[in-house]
Amino acid sequence: MTSGRKTFLHAAPGALSGLVAGYAALGVAELAAVAVRPEAGPVTAVGGAAIDRTPAAVKDWAIRNFGTNDKLILELGILTALALFAMALGVLAPRFRRTASAGVLVFGVVGALAATGRPDSTGVLDALPSVVGALVAAAVLFLLAGCLAGSGSSPQGSDSAPDSAPDSAPDPEPDSVSDPASDSVFGSVSAVDRRRFVLGVAGVAAASTGAGYLGGRLNAADAAQAAESRATVTLPAPASAAPALPRGVDLKLPGLSPFTTPNRDFYRVDTALTVPRVDVGTWKLRIHGTGVRRPLTVDFQDLLHRRLVERDITMTCVSNEVGGSYVGTARWLGVRLAGLLEEAGVRPPSQGGPADQLVARSVDGMTLGTPVETVMDGRDALLAVGMNGEPLPFEHGFPVRMLVPGLFGYVSACKWIQDIELTTFDAYDPYWVRRDWAAKAPVKTASRIDTPKPFAHVAAGAVAVAGVAWAQHKGIDRVEVRVDGGPWQRTELAAEGPVDTWRQWSWGWRARSGTHALEVRATDRTGYTQTDKRARTLPDGASGWHSVVATVT
Repeated sequence: MTSGRKTFLHAAPGALSGLVAGYAALGVAELAAVAVRPEAGPVTAVGGAAIDRTPAAVKDWAIRNFGTNDKLILELGILTALALFAMALGVLAPRFRRTASAGVLVFGVVGALAATGRPDSTGVLDALPSVVGALVAAAVLFLLAGCLAGSGSSPQGSDSAPDSAPDSAPDPEPDSVSDPASDSVFGSVSAVDRRRFVLGVAGVAAASTGAGYLGGRLNAADAAQAAESRATVTLPAPASAAPALPRGVDLKLPGLSPFTTPNRDFYRVDTALTVPRVDVGTWKLRIHGTGVRRPLTVDFQDLLHRRLVERDITMTCVSNEVGGSYVGTARWLGVRLAGLLEEAGVRPPSQGGPADQLVARSVDGMTLGTPVETVMDGRDALLAVGMNGEPLPFEHGFPVRMLVPGLFGYVSACKWIQDIELTTFDAYDPYWVRRDWAAKAPVKTASRIDTPKPFAHVAAGAVAVAGVAWAQHKGIDRVEVRVDGGPWQRTELAAEGPVDTWRQWSWGWRARSGTHALEVRATDRTGYTQTDKRARTLPDGASGWHSVVATVT
């Protein structure tokens, strides 16, 4: 047997003990989080802290490359780092039991600091799951390492020497036959301690699995209660229904995005590792701050009894690349935000109001800043309670979210909203502005080719080129397409929906054999035509013409 393989086999039991200790930490922490809240769990807390401290450019890269899987990738990365750290401590533990066990506590400190430092932290209790999990893991590693600390494995002067002395005593049940394979793995560890180690690993793994399962079930019960509260919601008919969509607003062409995006297909971009499950019975919204003469606190039923309006509105994420999919249209039901602000005595800056920024806060601590003037200029800025005929899905902000047509989501679309504070742009920088995104972010006029898809192979002859264009709160005037840098061709526009929605377009292409590049640009109702200058999403949204390459055969 080679020396490298011997070293690996000799280290394997220690690595396993560390891995089991880490597993115990997570299982116990999951159960302890039930007594606090799911967001206080160490993986969620550390993941949230990592998101908070990640540079905006890196976040943008993650969204661009992983899409809605970015959070899963982060969680897997945290678990992998934890596993490697735990295995390294496990390898050291037979020789340095106290030091390795104390090292496990570092994990608890990191988790506790991350949990209590989150914007949505409820206080020191958020540290409990990480601390309890780390203490259990340290004890597990200490005990398992004791089984591996054979007489030949603890050099004189190590911090584990006194603890290992009893383990070096003669085996009361000596084996009559030596097992070479076992000896190569466990070294000088006695047969009794081998059995203790194996039984200990199995027992800890089983108990940790049980703790994690029980914690998961209890957290699931809380989530089920929130889901039940959502199921009891009956949305009233709107006092102001959405105008009927004109015939022909949806061209219904193969490969073309539908005019109304189904809830299941609507994009989701946020920083929440765990989707908040808010019980509608406990939800409240507070409106306060500079220039608020009559502070308000409203609950869900209060909102439902107010004048509800229904509107078709297209939303766009600032992380949407040129030609990207982070844009969609839904029929929203809600209360006009301007009406609530007026009830609270708020005046826009144009009328002498002292506050020019509205800061919306989510239950998960997210903060978004929106110009007060924009919210109160007459557009359909809503506190939405419904989406496409049903209560908001949890992923999209149930029970209440905010949206303002014409602004990118990071300055207007607070999900799980619970607080609105009136302030100024000079006085406060919300979450994304502190990360170098622009404080004010109107949606840029844009267009996209939906079909043919990039690198598609199509037959020569008549080919339908189609897509969508948007300029929320401005409207689309025309869309043009060109092939291989040739002259621009005007497309056929679908019937025009409300000014805050996107517009479909199509063009009949007489395609000839070869590889061709198609480009698209849009002009909005103000007369502005998209620039060909490419810009990345940071700091205020992408720009440039979308293009696709297709092969005609």
